[in-house]
Amino acid sequence: MHYNVPYKTKQFLFVLIKLSIVVGAFYFIYSKLTENEQMRLSDFLAFLKENNVFSLKNIIFLIILSIFNWFFEVLKWKTLVKTIKKITFRDALEQSLGGLTASLITPNRIGDYGAKAIYYGKSYRKRIVLLNLFGNISQMSITTIFGSVGLVIFINRYQIEIDYYKLIKFATILILISVFAVLGISQNRFRIKGYSINRLLDFFKTVPLKVHVSNLILALIRYLIFSFQFYFLLTMLGVEVEYTKAMVLITSMYFLASIVPTISIFDVVIKGSVAVFLFGFVQVNELTILSIITLMWLLNFAIPSVFGSYYVLNFKLPTVEE
Repeated sequence: MHYNVPYKTKQFLFVLIKLSIVVGAFYFIYSKLTENEQMRLSDFLAFLKENNVFSLKNIIFLIILSIFNWFFEVLKWKTLVKTIKKITFRDALEQSLGGLTASLITPNRIGDYGAKAIYYGKSYRKRIVLLNLFGNISQMSITTIFGSVGLVIFINRYQIEIDYYKLIKFATILILISVFAVLGISQNRFRIKGYSINRLLDFFKTVPLKVHVSNLILALIRYLIFSFQFYFLLTMLGVEVEYTKAMVLITSMYFLASIVPTISIFDVVIKGSVAVFLFGFVQVNELTILSIITLMWLLNFAIPSVFGSYYVLNFKLPTVEE
């Protein structure tokens, strides 16, 4: 038997969901700052005060870098969506920041897919999810390219000992998985985000080449911005390291951290652990690296998600198939 839920009840539940998302996001930020097992909040604040390097000029510059980071992310989203529907930069900003807030406590920020899709009518939602996937793939591709090069240089430069037995074992497993994946693809059973490879490829071909190129260029610009921001924080905290040497470590860190599936609440922990290991080779102390990881997280995730909470609270479901 089918029951119609009263309109007021639907509205109440909708408001409750929006409040839950915002409260959850704020609690996540609070718990990350106060319950971090790697570094206590008091130690973090004392370290920043002790170094006394955060002049107004430096703070403004860091904020500008974060603004540009998100500017190009929003522009990337606007560029992708325009292939199916024209939206303003303001619309793209709302969807990007709202999606960030809604995705904080989901594995690998998967909630971002649903959050952005819900801004559109049902006829658009599947394509919106695929466009979001393409945007994330482009960012991951840039991270992988730079990270792979950085990791190879890092291993050669610091003479990292490799267990070749484990490496061969891992390669064998990877080959077997690849074989099964190819078989699955040939039978149209292999899926990404619920979509078959054939469907992804078909939709990929419908997107103009110019958009794909723009997507990669914007992803590259974002990568260069937040990588430089990390390096700038190193110099602010008194770490004397050459830019090229630092970039080898930074690119390796982002690559290694990105291939580990995790919930956003553990993302900082993963990056922190990887960064502490890598920067240990250039004698950067643990507290300095963990402080930089925390500052990067605050500048590029926590603060933008606070602004995103405004869009979540003011979100209204589309009433027509636009």
